[in-house]
Amino acid sequence: MLAVIIYLNYWHGLEKKYAASGKTWLAGFTGYYLLYFIPFALAFFLQWLFYKDCNYYQNGWFWAILLLAPAFFSFRVNFSFHEYLVLNKYTGPDRIFYLRSINWVARVFVLLAPVFLIWLIKDKNNQPFYGTKPLDSLQPYLLMLLIMIPLLILAGTQKDFLAVYPKAKILGTIPAGKWQYAVYELCYGFDFVSIEFFFRGFLILALMQICGTHCIIPAACFYCTIHLGKPMGEAISSFFGGTLLAIISYNTGSIWGGLIVHLGIAWLMELAGWAMAL
Repeated sequence: MLAVIIYLNYWHGLEKKYAASGKTWLAGFTGYYLLYFIPFALAFFLQWLFYKDCNYYQNGWFWAILLLAPAFFSFRVNFSFHEYLVLNKYTGPDRIFYLRSINWVARVFVLLAPVFLIWLIKDKNNQPFYGTKPLDSLQPYLLMLLIMIPLLILAGTQKDFLAVYPKAKILGTIPAGKWQYAVYELCYGFDFVSIEFFFRGFLILALMQICGTHCIIPAACFYCTIHLGKPMGEAISSFFGGTLLAIISYNTGSIWGGLIVHLGIAWLMELAGWAMAL
């Protein structure tokens, strides 16, 4: 299923033509909602065909999360109600810098606010807020990050990688001030907090009591679709990385290890991009 989606995206412009091309806010929201919902729902359906213990479709919370989760993320992607404040106040590189930085921070709260509401209603008495359980050890996650370094160096030699990273340089967001680069990277990293809480916290820890391990692959499929605007290799690897991080969250009840790995990879990709661009 994901192979078909990736083929349609990178050879026929699936995201650009049918999701990102919406001329109105509602069209953009609907396009991204379907882009996320279809593989997320199909992954559950395909498991239902092959496994006898998939009785999760009888649970009302399963349907609520199945329908609402893509809507939450689509709303995050299309959230732009604050942008007019930046557009009216700044011009040139400053406009891009503040627009990107504020977007990343604002969208964290836009995404996590409804997730927190669901936790209050559904799971407040069952578990701490999705994924906030402390880790027993940092060592396994630092080792995972170390293993990724050679792969990131290899990725840094690819043209499609260098067309996207480093984001600060490619987007032309940084004027002369070095402090702005630091702020930009911190805001970029802060965005990964919401990603981990949503995909490895909410989608795994809210669904594991309903679906068991059957929530892992759908969450990874959903996670893959949010990478369709990035280099194809990154989109493909996101499924496997998303599956691994989901398994870790499922077994530990914590997103902190996944956040260390994910954020570390993101900043290492920025460094690789800078190193190759010099």
